[in-house]
Amino acid sequence: MSNLNSLLQILLADLPDLRPQMYFKSSLNALCRAIEDVVLAGEESPLVIASFQQERFYRQETRRYQRIAQQTDQVYVLAAPEPESSFAIASELYETIPLRADDGLAQEKHLIIVGQDYTACLVCREQQKVLSSVEQSQRYEGIWTFERDVCLHAASLLLDHIIDYRPELTAKVKEAKDVYCLAPESSTPSLPVLQSRVFGQRLVTYLQASQYKLLKAYRALSAKERKERFANAMTAAIRRSLDPKEVLAVAVNELGKVFEHCRCILYCCDQTNEEVEIEYEFVAPGLPPLQGKPWPISSNPLLSVALAQERAIAISDVSQVQLLGKDPEFAAKLEEWQIHSWLIAPIRHQGELLGVLELHHGGPLAYQWHENDIALVEAISAQAGVALTQAQAYSDSESLNRNLAALEQTRSNLIAIVGHELRTPLSTIQVCLESLDSEPDISPVFRQALLSTALEDLGRLRDLIQDILILSRLEGGQIYNQIESIEFQETLELALSSIRSSGHHRDLPTISVDVDPQLPTIQVDAEGLEEVLNRILENACKFTGADGKVTIQALIPPEEACLEVIVSDTGRGIEPSQLETIFDSFYQEEDFLRRSKGGTGLGLAICRQVIQGMHGKIWAESAGRDQGSAFHFTLPLEASHEAPLPTPTTQTNRRS
Repeated sequence: MSNLNSLLQILLADLPDLRPQMYFKSSLNALCRAIEDVVLAGEESPLVIASFQQERFYRQETRRYQRIAQQTDQVYVLAAPEPESSFAIASELYETIPLRADDGLAQEKHLIIVGQDYTACLVCREQQKVLSSVEQSQRYEGIWTFERDVCLHAASLLLDHIIDYRPELTAKVKEAKDVYCLAPESSTPSLPVLQSRVFGQRLVTYLQASQYKLLKAYRALSAKERKERFANAMTAAIRRSLDPKEVLAVAVNELGKVFEHCRCILYCCDQTNEEVEIEYEFVAPGLPPLQGKPWPISSNPLLSVALAQERAIAISDVSQVQLLGKDPEFAAKLEEWQIHSWLIAPIRHQGELLGVLELHHGGPLAYQWHENDIALVEAISAQAGVALTQAQAYSDSESLNRNLAALEQTRSNLIAIVGHELRTPLSTIQVCLESLDSEPDISPVFRQALLSTALEDLGRLRDLIQDILILSRLEGGQIYNQIESIEFQETLELALSSIRSSGHHRDLPTISVDVDPQLPTIQVDAEGLEEVLNRILENACKFTGADGKVTIQALIPPEEACLEVIVSDTGRGIEPSQLETIFDSFYQEEDFLRRSKGGTGLGLAICRQVIQGMHGKIWAESAGRDQGSAFHFTLPLEASHEAPLPTPTTQTNRRS
């Protein structure tokens, strides 16, 4: 067997004028394809010898060599076969030569063409050290030439090596040497070096294709890098702050750095909005700013289409969109805003629309949005959706924590106030009963006084328990929910009658009624309204001296479909800072250990629950301590009434 561990080294030793060069694998592939195409484009039948190092490389070119074998019967393919491969079985179209694993030719790539009119030779050896693990970065040292002497010498050496592997091909190899002037005794004609237009065109085509693939790979890597950088920036912003304003501002600014010639805007909206205000913006030089200005939603036909689908909409030239041209006013706005190319990406999370991210290009030429641009904007919109959802979840969590804190405070107040309200009357009842039990000869007058005191404190306990039950049932919507049409005057008379009958044992202030008897009917729960009037009147009388005055008014405010009731007094008054707090459960202006008037602090809380349940509002007004107070609440009118403005009349009820 011939000693041919390296065809490249033998050629360099035998032909000192040859100078090896360094090649990347992509360049070698382009050269091989171009040389093979010279054979396919020609009409003669040349000798073709190709060595592919490994069988797996040969498998990628099988179809090409089948086509070459249809032009010539002198085709030899060398490669190191894979385990349990059929490569060693001779092909019907061309000869296959399986190289041993320790054969030095298995480390080299060869392509030798010998024809009657042209020759070509490519011999390279793979370098052991590569630039990276990527296959295209493999480097080869070798030569490629059209010189006939070099091609004949290389072909002769390889053919001898082929006979060593497959002696049965000796006759075919001898025929090849005779036909292509490879035998030692044959004379070599002097032919010009190959000048092939086909070779040049093919080589340029393959090199351009390789360059295009390289640029495409670079763009993909660049887009991936930008996407990852955006994701990292958004993640860092979310981790740094759960404030949606900060997170969305980061998204717009980062996106504006990439699309530096565009306007980038972001706003929150839903599909029911007619227009919104642009909240976040990055503006390229020369474009008018839009932040803080109203932005159409329902009248924007392109936005309506974008909101109806999941993907972003990219328009390279808005003037070519017929849907936008149908509205001349809207088209004029687009020209004013300098929107010539448009990219719209809805911000969604779990199917819910949260907002919109837009890019506006205002250059004189249409901007072609690439798939990478669209994918990047969609990725940012997805991150913005997550940020908004997390911020909303954090806000809801804070609200829940505040509610829990308020509930805990209510519980503490309930324990303190109820504990005091229960302890005091129970202690009094206990003393009264113990006195009656231990003193059988007590005088009738004193016995009656003890019984009256015990009964009065039992009433306080009953009122406390009743108030707690009423408030609990109100919060659950179990009472005072039977809405009907009633006359306000009738319910007011019932409440006044209740106040007069319950106050026969005490001095009441003067109660003045200023209500038109021709008021329209109202839509309320009658028992609930009576409950509110009773409690507010009881409260006014309790904190107003006998020489004071309580006034009840009812009127219809201008341009409002409701009845406003005002109960004012000249009593103790309320500090302005407490006008909202007094409606909280268990609130009392005085500390329960020092207050001069009894009560649980649930009366006004019950009133608020009842009024809100009837779709009304309740509030208080007061100039301060000892300056009186006024309680206002509204009640809805019956829908069929056109409310006239009543003429006030005055009716005065003096205490008996």
